[in-house]
Amino acid sequence: MLLGASVFSHAQQTPDATTKAVEAVAAAKDVDTIPPGLPKVHPIEHKNITYRMVDGHDLQLDVYEQPGGKPAPVVVYWHGGAWWKGARPGTGAKVLLSMGFSVVNVDYRLTDVAIAPAAVQDVRCSLAWVKKNAAEYHFDTSRIVAYGTSAGGHLALMAGFLPAKNDIDPPECGDVPQVAAVMDFYGIPDLTGVMTSGIPLNKSLGRWLGTGPDMLKIAAQLSPNTYLHAGLPPVFIAHGDADPVVPYQQSIDLKKQLEALHVPVTMFSVPGGHHGEFPPDQTLLINEALLKFFVENHILPAR
Repeated sequence: MLLGASVFSHAQQTPDATTKAVEAVAAAKDVDTIPPGLPKVHPIEHKNITYRMVDGHDLQLDVYEQPGGKPAPVVVYWHGGAWWKGARPGTGAKVLLSMGFSVVNVDYRLTDVAIAPAAVQDVRCSLAWVKKNAAEYHFDTSRIVAYGTSAGGHLALMAGFLPAKNDIDPPECGDVPQVAAVMDFYGIPDLTGVMTSGIPLNKSLGRWLGTGPDMLKIAAQLSPNTYLHAGLPPVFIAHGDADPVVPYQQSIDLKKQLEALHVPVTMFSVPGGHHGEFPPDQTLLINEALLKFFVENHILPAR
């Protein structure tokens, strides 16, 4: 399975042209996109686990646990789909498993169920679930990585940037851990910038935020760049420079802001890359850069 082009085989409810293109790229052999020397891992699978019941909705996740029974770092993944479509993938990310991570794939409430800030609240609650259940699934809670693609990239940034004391986390979800790193793949750090840009994405964003008079205020509250400060976890950004959906400039600006705060950040720009439709050769380079990022930031040991 490809990291960058498609870490996961997206189990979207209504596959669109982009999804089909990504799946076509994902048909490439894993050996083409997994960095050399990494082992093949057969995880222990735990499917359809309820992590939250809210307003009659059963929110679930899947765990792909590293074998061996020893504490392992864990990547928690939230899918894309413009906050209104998509579902957690049905398989673990082979390259992340090969790096030594356990993987948790999470569903969250979409706009047909609940508008903002529901998705962010679910993301934070899923992190609390990971911490609460760390012993059972052998998660190393000092090495939790938040990861998302597109709208999921925005959610991963919120997972990593939102301070412990905030007005968003539901108290019933318990203790939300601080993540050790964020993987932002063509996500949206500045919602207000999108809302005022007139680009097509702002329609999906408007559907998620609602159309009330406080829409821009809510957009600011749910924008990751609202919470920028020194001491944030390291961030890995991947973005195609020809992305027609999420402006590439958003990632450039985020990188500059993080650098100014001396937050460790690595950005991989895909030349000619669209919205996640990255070819295998570029995906391999992303994975190699990602492995280096994890080693440099002490998430994974040096090899």
